[in-house]
Amino acid sequence: MGNEDKILFMMEKLHIELQAVKQDMATKEELQKLATDIQKLREQVARIENTHGEKLGALFDGYKLVSEKLDRIEQEVSKHEEVILRRIR
Repeated sequence: MGNEDKILFMMEKLHIELQAVKQDMATKEELQKLATDIQKLREQVARIENTHGEKLGALFDGYKLVSEKLDRIEQEVSKHEEVILRRIR
């Protein structure tokens, strides 16, 4: 094997190793991008949970108010029923 062949062989070897390094760097960059995306998603999920928690709290308060109002109406209707039943007898 002559010097030129040895040089070409070494250059090919270096080229192959360089390609492997490039692929490895791309993989690391992709992992970093994924890590960044995951962090953004976590922040969005936390914001959504907070917002939905507030909305569910408001819905629960509204349900509670409606329930209390229905209880008062039911008591009034019961009073009127008693009056009506006494008049019928």
